[in-house]
Amino acid sequence: MTTTSRPAVSRADNPLAFAPPEIDEEDVEAVVEVLRSGWITTGPRTQEFERRMAERVGVRHALAVNSATAALHLALDAIGLRPEDEVIVPTLTFTASAEVVRYFDATPVLVDVDPVTLCLDPEAVAAAITPRTRAIMAVHLGGHAAPMDELRELAGRHGLVVIEDAAHGFPGAYRGRPIGTLGDLAAYSFYATKTITTAEGGMLLTDNDAYEDRARVMCLHGMSRDSWNRYGASGSWRYDVVAPGFKYNMTDMAAALGLSQLAKAERMLSRRMEVARRYSAAFKSRPELQPPADLPHVQHSWHLYILRLHPENLRIGRDRFVEELQTRGIGTSVHFIPLHTFTYYRQRYGFQDGMFPVAMAQFERMLSLPIYSKMSDADVDDVIDAVGDIVERHRA
Repeated sequence: MTTTSRPAVSRADNPLAFAPPEIDEEDVEAVVEVLRSGWITTGPRTQEFERRMAERVGVRHALAVNSATAALHLALDAIGLRPEDEVIVPTLTFTASAEVVRYFDATPVLVDVDPVTLCLDPEAVAAAITPRTRAIMAVHLGGHAAPMDELRELAGRHGLVVIEDAAHGFPGAYRGRPIGTLGDLAAYSFYATKTITTAEGGMLLTDNDAYEDRARVMCLHGMSRDSWNRYGASGSWRYDVVAPGFKYNMTDMAAALGLSQLAKAERMLSRRMEVARRYSAAFKSRPELQPPADLPHVQHSWHLYILRLHPENLRIGRDRFVEELQTRGIGTSVHFIPLHTFTYYRQRYGFQDGMFPVAMAQFERMLSLPIYSKMSDADVDDVIDAVGDIVERHRA
């Protein structure tokens, strides 16, 4: 029987947060310096952030925007997505990956995922390609790279664009190349929980000059490039609007934080890698648990540590397991609820139970454990001990 006594491992009085950012005094000072400068919106810090990121990952163009969703929207606009087009998207992803396709009244074609990596299954992608397919949305779930060799081969064979939803990807790599440089366009996220943060923010990356030119105009109301400097010493009040654009620009305050975070990205990644290594070492010998994939040709960014349960070896399911961790003061989450289960997509496209069996089977046994650069060794021990205690109490 399941015990009802007080959990042996508990941080109930001092809960461990799931994913707080690491903000130090250098970050604070970088933002304060901008506040004191008198120029707080898009300006020199934003331009420097773009330049440094482009140099860091090795792309021709980096465009700083206010979210990864904005970057994905601009990417689809840059390729000229039309209402009759289709974009292949994994069902196991955050809703933004598909919702940006709907912004154009185009169709997100959901497909299943690989049971090991939880990223796009190339065979499912191949089966979903039609004459209307325009692009493949390659989501690097949790920070593990999608199978880019196979996806690029499919794209080349069918004349498709590959867009990397690399919201989780920085600063990971695939076969030695940075995630974000593997497709035709890519979107990074710098949301508060990400591997580096600007609080809210994102970046569009591409080597294509035409894509960059269109995206840079569209990210600020469709105003011509010569309008951007209109408040500078050599600027003019005159400007032209060449398209009905968006309001997606990044502020210099956010960019200053991004620059400060970028300078310590390798150190923060190293700590995430160490946390992941300790988790996997502790969990790999337990038949009730499955650590995340970490394939040798991939440098995982470890934005997420997605643990999977083997429910046949436990007397409780994933939801109860999450509740048990929360009772012990361990912050957890689940990434992600498959898109085809949501009301909008079911009503719009007729998705039903039984579709996408791999994604659903994996979703039912997934949970995300805390992983961030300022976790102490004691924090990691507490998570490992809490997971172990739950397994011991509820193993089949």
